[in-house]
Amino acid sequence: MTSEPTTPATPTARTTGPRTLPPFRADHVGSLLRPPELKKAREEHAAGRLGAAELRAAEDEAVRTVVGMQREAGLRGATDGEFRRQSWHMDFIYALGGINKVMDENLRVQFHNAEGDIEFAPPSAHVDSRVRLDEPIFADDFAFLRDAVGEGVTPKLTIPSPSMVHYRGGRAAIDETVYPDMDAFWTDLTAAYAAQVQGVYDLGCRYLQLDDTSLAYLNDPEQRRHVAEIGGDPEHQHETYIANINRALAGRPDDLRVTTHMCRGNFASSWVASGGYDFVAEALFGGLNVDGFFLEFDDERSGGFEPLRFVPKGKQVVLGLVTSKRPELESKDALKRRIDEAARYVDLDQLSLSPQCGFSSTLEGNNLTIEDQMAKLRLIVETAEEVWGGN
Repeated sequence: MTSEPTTPATPTARTTGPRTLPPFRADHVGSLLRPPELKKAREEHAAGRLGAAELRAAEDEAVRTVVGMQREAGLRGATDGEFRRQSWHMDFIYALGGINKVMDENLRVQFHNAEGDIEFAPPSAHVDSRVRLDEPIFADDFAFLRDAVGEGVTPKLTIPSPSMVHYRGGRAAIDETVYPDMDAFWTDLTAAYAAQVQGVYDLGCRYLQLDDTSLAYLNDPEQRRHVAEIGGDPEHQHETYIANINRALAGRPDDLRVTTHMCRGNFASSWVASGGYDFVAEALFGGLNVDGFFLEFDDERSGGFEPLRFVPKGKQVVLGLVTSKRPELESKDALKRRIDEAARYVDLDQLSLSPQCGFSSTLEGNNLTIEDQMAKLRLIVETAEEVWGGN
């Protein structure tokens, strides 16, 4: 799909006001640092010294606290911090019918940071039977969050996008005796997602986020080489993913706001991929049927704002200018300058501010403290209020 790029515009005066629908002027991606007490409870449960009910009670208390923290920071949307998960995506994927957890040493990932590289083979997924949704995933978790947020705060549910079921293993991770035809796989997977979307909507979810690293990874030539090595189509795989996300969302209720978040990897303050959004921008921004895009823009790895020229009117862009990987606090003036730079390519009224990624995409978390995290969230709220006149 193609779309006409907008021409760079002069930054708009800061008189646009707060947003009444998500994504909000000040927002965050989803995951938050787990408190030590919760990590300890999970360790005790894994060792058999703490029962499931006791673990759930510890999680409940931690979620109540972190919801209060988000409210205190001034945020208008809140998540449960993904506190009940081991990772941002695999807990969900393993809960889909037909998908099993496997260990495959050939599916290694390499994360990078300032000190060097981290390479390992985390658990992956294999499709062994027809993909289905037996019941809405994270239903009880969302219901608890919904009841915990209180008046004036919108609960947000984050789940991995359909692309994440396919990206890492590709065709080899899908049993050919079950799905000799990949079209049938995508039909079943998107039907399961459509049922998930409706299921959480029925529970009161009005703010849903599909997290998708693949659409950012595919901007990196090294990642496209990986796709080719496992038998994929590196030049067009992002178009396949966009089409199937749209299939999953096709019947969504009109008052359900859906965003997607795209980063280049986030594990213990490390990353996987580099490169701007240029390779996917035209198809992504012009073709993906979501209300907003959470985009990573915290350092030079993320490229420039030029790809935002493809964002059409009516779509929101949440600029991930505040890093969740390092404790140093950004300056408001620097953030405002970068917002002005982005507003050369997409109208200021379509922009919002957030961290570039979650603070704890996995249980381990990034290398900063809960106090650092709070300072960054407050900075985002304060900056949004000064730029847009509200959040």
